[in-house]
Order: sequence, then C-alpha cells, then structure tokens
Amino acid sequence: MPGGITPGDVRTRRPALSDLTTPLVTVDESAIAHNIDTMRTWCERAGVGLAPHGKTTMNRVLWQRQLDAGAWGITVATPWQLSVALGWRIPRIMLANALVQPAYLRLISAALRDTDTRIVVWADSLRAVEIMDATLREAAGTVRPLEVLVELGQHGGRTGTRTHEEAIVIAAAISASPVLALAGVAGYEGALAHHGDEASLAIIRGYLNRLADLDDALRDSYDPRIESAIVTAGGSAYFDVVAEVLSPRHAPAKGREVLMRSGAYISHDDGFYRGITPLGRSGAENFRSAIHGWSTVVSRPEPGIALLDGGKRDLPFDEGLPEVQGVRRFGQETLDELPGASVTAMNDQHTFLALPEDSTLRVGDVVRLGLSHPCTTFDKWRALIVIDDVRAERPLATDVLYTEFG
Repeated sequence: MPGGITPGDVRTRRPALSDLTTPLVTVDESAIAHNIDTMRTWCERAGVGLAPHGKTTMNRVLWQRQLDAGAWGITVATPWQLSVALGWRIPRIMLANALVQPAYLRLISAALRDTDTRIVVWADSLRAVEIMDATLREAAGTVRPLEVLVELGQHGGRTGTRTHEEAIVIAAAISASPVLALAGVAGYEGALAHHGDEASLAIIRGYLNRLADLDDALRDSYDPRIESAIVTAGGSAYFDVVAEVLSPRHAPAKGREVLMRSGAYISHDDGFYRGITPLGRSGAENFRSAIHGWSTVVSRPEPGIALLDGGKRDLPFDEGLPEVQGVRRFGQETLDELPGASVTAMNDQHTFLALPEDSTLRVGDVVRLGLSHPCTTFDKWRALIVIDDVRAERPLATDVLYTEFG
C-alpha cells in the first residue's frame, strides 16, 4: 500500500489523499455512486435491461453494487473471468465470447450440475458448437443445458458470423444438441464505428436492425427450457442507439429481455468515453469520471519540461494520453490550476509534461491527471485507493478495492 499505509489504516483512519505516495490511481466514491444511479435510471426510462461488463473493474464489491442497482447479471469476456464470476457466486453470467476450451467447458458442466447459476455463452461458428456439444456430452453429470446465443457480426467488425444465413445454420446446430439450448442473439456494435457523428450512428443503427431481423427469424426456435430469450448488444459508446432499435423487444414478463452490456460507465473517464458517451449527445445528466492519476514531479531538466514518476505501467495510454487537471504543491493539500501543461509522451515509469517557459511547477509537486479508458486503468493495479470525493478541498482515503485479473 502507498507509504506503508495498510487497508485497515485506510478504513479506520481515513488518511488524507496528500498522505499517500505516488504514483497512484484513485477511485472516487461519489462519482461511482452517481454513475451507478445514473445508469440505473437511464435503463429504466429507456426500457432495457443491463448486464454490465465486469471486465472493466474485476472487483467483487463494484459488481455487487451493480447487481443491487438492478443489473440482470454480469458480463465477462474470457473463461478466466467466467471462473472468477462463478467463484464470486454471481447469479447470472454472460460470457460475451465463444467458449471452446475443454477445461473451462468441464468447469461449466460442474456449475450447471451443482449450482443454479444461469450461464450464457456465444457462438459464431459450427466448430464452436461442435466443441461445446462434444465436451459437454463427455462431462458426467450435466443436468441443465448450456445456453448459447448466436453472435451476429458485420464485415470489418470483430467476431460474429458475417451473414444472416450462416447464423441460421449455427442456430440449427445449437438446437440439435441435447446439451445446448438456443437462447437468443448477440452482437457488438462498438467495433463498427468510433465517433458520435450521424454517419457513425447510421452504421450502428443499420447493424442493430440486422440483429433484430435475426431475432425475428429465430424467435420460434428458442429453447423452451430457458428462463428468458435474450437479445444483447451495447457497449459504452452507443447504448442509446441500442435502446432506440431494440427496446421494443424488451418484455421480461413475457420471457424476452434486451440486455445492454455497458461496463465503462461505472467509472467513466476523462478521455475516450467522455467524448463518445451517449449521455453527452443527448444532453441528459452525464456520468462523472471516478478515476484519477496522481504523479509527483521528479525532474525539471529544462524550463519547458517536467518528468513525473508515473508511466505506462501505472496509467492508461491506449485510448489517449492522460490530461493535466491541476497540481498539489509540495506540502499542501489543496489543488491549484496548472495552465498550459500537457502530457506529450510516456515511458514505462515516467510521463513527460510540456510546460510554459515561465511555469512555477517544482520537483516534489504532485500533478493530478485525468485518465482515458477505465478498462486499462483497473488492470494495472491489484489494489486501488477509494477516496470520498475528488472535488473536496481535502479528499480522504476511505477504502481499498482489490482487482482480480488473470
């Protein structure tokens, strides 16, 4: 822990943020609570369900808070994450991927036999269906079928069958297996566009209409053994369009659910998601960034340059460099503005700041950084400090969040 402060110290003493050493990433409790409530309210008004992507945080406490706020279950991206979710006794789990690793299929077989956990996976090929069918048949004791969604993709996108016709064939293979259950359709629109302009939204809308057409074609084939049929799409960038196109299909009382999988909303950011979030397009109450980096100036080798003690191993950089949001002067607790400062590059353990020639930034000062992309923020830290409110004059550390990345 930073500066030798233990998790118990954080929870009982509530030390000031300024007492903690850098480099450091903090999670703002007030923003987390705001974001969870904002997404819950938005989904209720939009008429869709939510299975938030757990890969963003891989934290049991935050997952439970999302479930307590009405989430259907938790989405995961990898078999390892699925195993973590099973260990944490998440009641409904969706693996937004094909499951073709025999060892994990045997684990799932045991879970289907020994627990009531609802497990849903995706398939976009006959080969995936063949592997699941053969492995689960060999595994002794499976008493419930594994629910499978047919994944529809699009040319130039990520995974997913490219044509409607291929998807129909795959669905038929799932239905023919006694150990699998056709449970709905799935897709991911986020890889098809990267902006919020009308041209990008039209691409997303067109894809979602194709997904809706596939649901219509397969509706009479969904397995009667399932709790509900699922139509799922929606990352954190285009969930407004997902609701626009698919929400009329959401009827839980009739056994049909439209589930969005947005995950980044829980912490939001000061970069990629701030720029593309649907709430920013609509003018509705927006999410707030809950993640911030704190890094100490360790060198001022030239008048216009400063080097910080945090780098690529500490802070995300894949969706944009951090932004400078202020400075805590050496020995102080409050945050001052730092006009004209910007991040220009990052090394493993250093961040480069460009400064005005007359900048008064000094060695020992601590810079607050806004971060872009929560998914590659949380996975850099086994433990993250929770603070009460980054906007407070004297933020206090209140808790520790532990992550579980494989």
